[in-house]
Amino acid sequence: QVQLVESGGDLVQPGGSLRLSCAASGSIFSYNTMGWYRQAPGKGREFVARIFNGGVTNYADSVKGRFTISRDNAKNTVFLQMNSLKPEDTALYSCYVLFSGNNYWGQGTQVTVSS
Repeated sequence: QVQLVESGGDLVQPGGSLRLSCAASGSIFSYNTMGWYRQAPGKGREFVARIFNGGVTNYADSVKGRFTISRDNAKNTVFLQMNSLKPEDTALYSCYVLFSGNNYWGQGTQVTVSS
């Protein structure tokens, strides 16, 4: 069993900030790779960021310098700090955990950046 629950999505002004959280539960190792994808209307699912079990991170070019991914292994939670938000960041953000060769997904949390 793997369960992921995201939170933190909201409506924000351009230039604003949000912090997304994703809590994982079930029979997973605390140091598994976790990350975030997003999907905007009319677009496919887009990679945003991931963090490996050793703490190394990857980011999409579109979010580098603005977003920061981190994790709390004691709580089996991954975070996405999003700063300097742009309208093009509007999307449903979903987190995942890589477990036993498969990605497991949460339901997502909506981020809307608009005036």
